[in-house]
Amino acid sequence: MILIIKLNNRDFPWEEGLTIEKIMEIKNFTFTKIIVKVNGNHIEREDYAATIVNDGDNVEIIHLLAGG
Repeated sequence: MILIIKLNNRDFPWEEGLTIEKIMEIKNFTFTKIIVKVNGNHIEREDYAATIVNDGDNVEIIHLLAGG
């Protein structure tokens, strides 16, 4: 059985001890302006390494764009 989370509305494999920081490393997300939510709750940048993602969680990592 493959365990998954939803990452930006797409299936993403889940593993024990998965954190926001680890997801961002795997996906190469290096944007400076990012909003992260887990199950609708905003996660602060300083909490990425400590925020454990559980099987079935809904994770949103949104890159903010600026333009003119």
